[in-house]
Amino acid sequence: QYALNSGVRRYHVAPVLCQRAKVAMSHFEPNEYINYEKLEKNINIVRKRLDRPLTLSEKIVYGHLDDPAKQEIERGKTYLRLRPDRVAMQDATAQMAMLQFISSGLPKVAVPSTIHCDHLIEAQSGGEKDLQRAKDINQEVYNFLATAGAKYGVGFWKPGSGIIHQIILENYSYPGVMLIGTDSHTPNGGGLGGICIGVGGADAVDVMAGIPWELKCPKVIGVKLTGKLSGWTSPKDVILKVAGILTVKGGTGAIIEYHGPGVDSISCTGMATICNMGAEIGATTSIFPYNERMKKYLGKTGRADIAALADEFKQHLVPDSGCQYDQVIEINLSELKPHINGPFTPDLAHPVSDIGAVAEKEGWPVDIRVGLIGSCTNSSYEDMGRSAAVAKQALAHGLKCKSKFTITPGSEQIRATIERDGYAKILREVGGLVLANACGPCIGQWDRKDIKKGEKNTIVTSYNRNFTGRNDANPETHAFVTSPEIVTALSIAGTLKFNPETDYLTGTDGKKFKLEAPDADELPKLEFDPGQDTYQYPPKDGSGQHVDVSPTSQRLQLLEPFDKWDGKDLEDMLILIKVKGKCTTDHISAAGPWLKFRGHLDNISNNLLIGAINIENGKANSVRNALTQEFGPVPDTARYYKKMGVKWAVIGDENYGEGSSREHAALEPRHLGGRVIITKSFARIHETNLKKQGLLPLTFADPADYNKIHPVDKLSIVGLKDFAPGKPLKCIIKHPNGSQETIMLNHTFNESQIEWFQAGSALNRMKELQQKSS
Repeated sequence: QYALNSGVRRYHVAPVLCQRAKVAMSHFEPNEYINYEKLEKNINIVRKRLDRPLTLSEKIVYGHLDDPAKQEIERGKTYLRLRPDRVAMQDATAQMAMLQFISSGLPKVAVPSTIHCDHLIEAQSGGEKDLQRAKDINQEVYNFLATAGAKYGVGFWKPGSGIIHQIILENYSYPGVMLIGTDSHTPNGGGLGGICIGVGGADAVDVMAGIPWELKCPKVIGVKLTGKLSGWTSPKDVILKVAGILTVKGGTGAIIEYHGPGVDSISCTGMATICNMGAEIGATTSIFPYNERMKKYLGKTGRADIAALADEFKQHLVPDSGCQYDQVIEINLSELKPHINGPFTPDLAHPVSDIGAVAEKEGWPVDIRVGLIGSCTNSSYEDMGRSAAVAKQALAHGLKCKSKFTITPGSEQIRATIERDGYAKILREVGGLVLANACGPCIGQWDRKDIKKGEKNTIVTSYNRNFTGRNDANPETHAFVTSPEIVTALSIAGTLKFNPETDYLTGTDGKKFKLEAPDADELPKLEFDPGQDTYQYPPKDGSGQHVDVSPTSQRLQLLEPFDKWDGKDLEDMLILIKVKGKCTTDHISAAGPWLKFRGHLDNISNNLLIGAINIENGKANSVRNALTQEFGPVPDTARYYKKMGVKWAVIGDENYGEGSSREHAALEPRHLGGRVIITKSFARIHETNLKKQGLLPLTFADPADYNKIHPVDKLSIVGLKDFAPGKPLKCIIKHPNGSQETIMLNHTFNESQIEWFQAGSALNRMKELQQKSS
């Protein structure tokens, strides 16, 4: 152990030391150890089989195979059976995940798991007041999660602890870990060299139940970084640039693997920022190779023992020389300019120097109403320091923000440390309001008072997503995504027409001055201040713990099993809605005020597809009831069909279900009688979530066939009795005039996923297997 910690490398003793060195995965689970030996063993088996150099992504993914000797491996085609190391859940998704786990009948989770209370705290008047109000309003939900965690062996991070991904980076992620989380921005942990993947709650239940988790073998897109970050250019600009190149679906089915000499110019938390927003290009996850910046961060967060162990196994935590990527993008960091992306989509990339002119040309408001920094993407100590460095310059010239300005610390540790080191004071003095350690406006938890709904306005954020209405439920809010320091500079200027690299501000003394590029410490000089203790350990034996779900609750509802497939083709289904254009999980299952119903399937189903645009009339939440011919809300129409015993389908466009991992977007249509979702293409997580709940996600063999289906048609899916992997299904379209035509539909189901459909859901199938084994 001494040799490991002191960095001494003695080849003849290193293997023995590594076998003896038991290093805990985290301080909170002292008896759960990192198993690099198993990772190494699996990698060696696969390398021998494939007989080629491996990318870093392949090493960690294949290193977690359930059966590395027999697993069929082909990038982009085969399904891998994997054994992740741990699970993390945020409170909005944990409710349904834990309800499903309770339904499984299992006594305790099989892998280390945690719940993080970050989504249900609404930004209104400031950190302490907002936190207390959330505790009062959400007491029933927090009590359910705390007691369920205690009963089933899950660690519980109380409200106020911080955002799930920042806490994972500070405490749980490490080089080589495979972690799955019930939030699409789980890839944040790739900043510490882990394969961290966002999933739906049903996937998390698989892992917590101790059964292999399935993932389609990812392709690997390499992003080679050369040069060095400097000036106003930040890590955020790397992913904003990549998003502009790959678009919101360019990373689908792939892991984004960053490599090259430019990597070392990026801090560990900067690498996390880049990985975090990889969710916006549809990537399975993103990852950086283990390096000195990660080692430095591990040491500062009290995990030097993990860094020492990682040093011994470093050959498995970096890509092999000569490894091959499916696609390579090269970015020279020395030439990269500050970017700002939006509005309404995170892949609409603009250099900051151009955005003012583009906004005027497009008719976007140039006056900035609110600037918001923080979120799981950009709330590190370095982020806050760089923003404070900009604010300090403005204050020296007597200026404050012209726009409203908010600050969201990523964790209690970050909050306490920036308070101690004076950053929070500077940001308040420039006009900022420090919000609670939570997601807040980033996921729509924002009680915004400065505008009316429908009022056209612009906000700039350091967040990750800017879909229509996401932050404040106002479809006319033009949201732009950029780095925290650019948000701060633009908030001081109050306009998109300001370029901090070239433009001048006027101080209160009438003199013009230019903001200097911010410089701040990557990590605090002193140790991090942990702040308040907000973690609840699960007891060693939680069998006597009671978990209370009231049958009259409006927030929580125990789950009933979905019906099994009846063995017949799906005939004469009505079309609930044919969606026009972008349809994210925000459109399918809105967040914001609906978050309070995430544990009550029937109540939250009242938001089903209310944001999707109906191609028949160009309106949201207005569809024709085929049985009454009256137009009405989507959920009401679905409920009417269910009451009348009529099955229905949804027709979608490209990349249907992009965005959040929320499985409610799959649970709701299943609950209200939906059977099939037919689209041009799906986002990865949503397609899996649909399969898990017993729905049929199908794609047009010919995307042009989208135009052949009309909202008034009836659909029949033929060939389900012979449903098999790789075998297309037929869809018979029956038009109102009596004519019909047949089109072909593709699917990506494998054998076990077909069993999910036949059983009614993946959870039903799990129970069937348990009954057989017992």
